[in-house]
Amino acid sequence: MGKMCIAVTPSDKISFISEELCIGCGICVKKCPFEAIQIINLPTNLEKETTHRYTANSFKLHRLPVPRPGQVLGLVGTNGIGKSTALKVLSGKLKPNLGRYDDPPDWEEILKHFRGSELQNYFTKILEDNLKAIIKPQWVDAMPRSVRGEVGVLLNSRSERNNQDQLIDMLDLQDVLTREVKQLSGGELQRFAIAASCIQRADIYMFDEPSSYLDVKQRLNAARVIRSLLGPTSYVIVVEHDLSVLDYLSDFICVLYGRPSIYGVVTLPFSVREGINIFLDGMVPTENLRFREESLTFHLAETAEELEGNDRLRMYKYPKMSKTLGDFSLNIDAGEFTDSEIIVMLGQNGTGKTTFIRLLAGIIKADGDQQVPELSVSYKPQKISPQFKGTVRMLLLKKIKSMFMHPQFNTDVLKPLKVEDLLDLEVQNLSGGELQRVALVLALGKPAEIYLIDEPSAYLDSEQRIIAAKVIKRFILHAKKTAFIVEHDFIMGTYLADRVVVFGGTPSVNAIANTPQSLLSGMNKFLASLEITFRRDPTNFRPRINKMDSMKDKEQKSTGNYFFLED
Repeated sequence: MGKMCIAVTPSDKISFISEELCIGCGICVKKCPFEAIQIINLPTNLEKETTHRYTANSFKLHRLPVPRPGQVLGLVGTNGIGKSTALKVLSGKLKPNLGRYDDPPDWEEILKHFRGSELQNYFTKILEDNLKAIIKPQWVDAMPRSVRGEVGVLLNSRSERNNQDQLIDMLDLQDVLTREVKQLSGGELQRFAIAASCIQRADIYMFDEPSSYLDVKQRLNAARVIRSLLGPTSYVIVVEHDLSVLDYLSDFICVLYGRPSIYGVVTLPFSVREGINIFLDGMVPTENLRFREESLTFHLAETAEELEGNDRLRMYKYPKMSKTLGDFSLNIDAGEFTDSEIIVMLGQNGTGKTTFIRLLAGIIKADGDQQVPELSVSYKPQKISPQFKGTVRMLLLKKIKSMFMHPQFNTDVLKPLKVEDLLDLEVQNLSGGELQRVALVLALGKPAEIYLIDEPSAYLDSEQRIIAAKVIKRFILHAKKTAFIVEHDFIMGTYLADRVVVFGGTPSVNAIANTPQSLLSGMNKFLASLEITFRRDPTNFRPRINKMDSMKDKEQKSTGNYFFLED
């Protein structure tokens, strides 16, 4: 036809593929030596609904979530599907180009595009400068580079609402007020970022992943703080991967689906329960569209109840121990465990969960004569900092060559965690979620009796968390090994746990690790200390937090049933 379908000019190193002329033959996909091209068929009814596109042949977002004043809008979807892009557009920081990246429309045309929807009023208000938006960023680790000074001084300088003391109290910031921002840990940075956003007066509050680095109690406190921002004219939008926190926080939910870093589609708003169940089911009934092959359901471990009171099955023991680190002391009650068992450690930050795992791993020794017996262990630490220079494939071949070549390990671990897509990437360039998946493969690939995994859900999105939990559970059961796991995501923790170790005491001062107990009694004890109750969703059995002082909450507290196990 004399028209260029694929063009590469010497001045521009990036090849251009014409989407109008492409017939999807796939020759360029086979020819490209770097596997850099993917050809995807999009539903035609989405073409008129493109909200924003970055450049040619790159990511595009269809539709936008519709915020409502006086209610919390929750966004749920995998990483790279356009949640942060949607936040930028809704905050007015990114002007939507309706897919015309080479000839962007003016605001008049954009408003005409959204005519008849609630977004027309919303954008009109933003344009007339009536609305001020605040975004709490996703990456709180990067804050010390741009924000310098003492926490208390910074909060004072930003305070525009009379809620400073209440916020400091609810977010446990009393002890860090005199510290410099660069000295804060991940959890402290996260709580400081939430406080700094909530202390200002604004019309639109946006929170990108407010629960990462926080323990269960802090997550719920943060959720209560965010809900306290609601007013008749204020908008609150939250992106969250911990589904139980999202459930607790939101009034309604938009699900995002599509292909990560290729295209994303926002659904219409659903009620909280319906929205999360649609995301887990992988099927949008209103559009008659399936966006994931399999649905995700939760059946809790049966083994724990069968093993209770059956001591001869316990193969390994550890003695009563104590460990003092500076002015923090941890006392551990004696316990025992067996193979094909996962023990989840539950407790607030600063109660010694990581210290206990390091004792089991033999990295540190307990005080006195009582020590952990010699065990062959594989340890995945909480913080992962890549030192290795080379690709992921080189790293896996160097560390776990025999398992990396093993077909069963490939099917059970590598494929579900999608590590095959990362093999040719440099380890130093991986994102947080990619590093976490590689670290899980390395930990499970090392031959050991005991697997110690510290916070496997950090940086993973909701879908990857459930897949990672399934991978860990299947591997531990098939390999007849034992795993000790520290986890703050409730849905992941309850799915994994056969038994639980509950940590009590005063965080960062003195703590007690109780002996392992069944999931039901352990969860009841832990939730009673947090004063939260859980119910089960009848559709897919996921745990749901009861709203504070609701009828169900009061009823369960009066009977002492903080956690429900029955199907």
